[in-house]
Amino acid sequence: MSTPHQPATFSLGDLGKVLVIIPTYNEAENIAEIVGRVRAATPEVDVLIADDNSPDGTGAIADGIAEHDPHVQVLHRKGKEGLGAAYLAGFHWGIDRGYDILVEMDADGSHQPEQLPRLLEAVRDADLVLGSRWVPGGAIVNWPASRKFISRGGSFYSRTMLGLELRDITGGFRAFRKETLLGIDMDTVASAGYCFQVDLAWRAVKKGFRVVEVPITFVERERGNSKMSRAILVEALWRVTAWGAGRQAERVKKIGKPRDAGADAQSGAGDKAAGNTERG
Repeated sequence: MSTPHQPATFSLGDLGKVLVIIPTYNEAENIAEIVGRVRAATPEVDVLIADDNSPDGTGAIADGIAEHDPHVQVLHRKGKEGLGAAYLAGFHWGIDRGYDILVEMDADGSHQPEQLPRLLEAVRDADLVLGSRWVPGGAIVNWPASRKFISRGGSFYSRTMLGLELRDITGGFRAFRKETLLGIDMDTVASAGYCFQVDLAWRAVKKGFRVVEVPITFVERERGNSKMSRAILVEALWRVTAWGAGRQAERVKKIGKPRDAGADAQSGAGDKAAGNTERG
């Protein structure tokens, strides 16, 4: 189900330079259409296609698009290394070239470029914006009940284990301020697949960045094959479980840690001084 192209009315204004990063692996059937829709919906943004040496010729198609559009660039990578690695490479490429806002977007049309202005408008007052399927107004088109169960269950499990209030922590339609990416120590992110998105959102929350969600309509791809696999889901499960266990262990350690007597005395003196000031 394709969304009709809408007139471009959104203006970047004071947002600065915006880069939409689109990772690709065997997306020859989709890449030209999705880039065209991005350019129609938000003509001021630039697009970086990060291709993992697709054997179906996606990289060559991307080069052809870039040759005729100065707003489009191509990052050719040596091989299939996973979604997380492709995004990290794209983040570095963009930050090194002075981009202020960096956007994640799938190549298969599941993230509708016509809804990108929602994310960009929201990031004016946020550090990270998540396009959410599970907040009021969000929706999924053409997914079987089993896929919805896995997605909602994954988000629920992740936010429960990690103590997060976000509704859609696994979604991949996002807008970051460059300061957010620099502040979460992204070079230490090890997860490459499904839980890459969980990792970034959790880090942003822990660092005190403002993370907001806006509703999106997620549309299942019409052409090509999904990159989701059992191995990716298993990696997500064990990583989130390990992170959650570590979080609980840290909480127990803090609760059981004896207070320093000197610190207690100093705190008491400080409280007394504060009380005298209030009374004075």
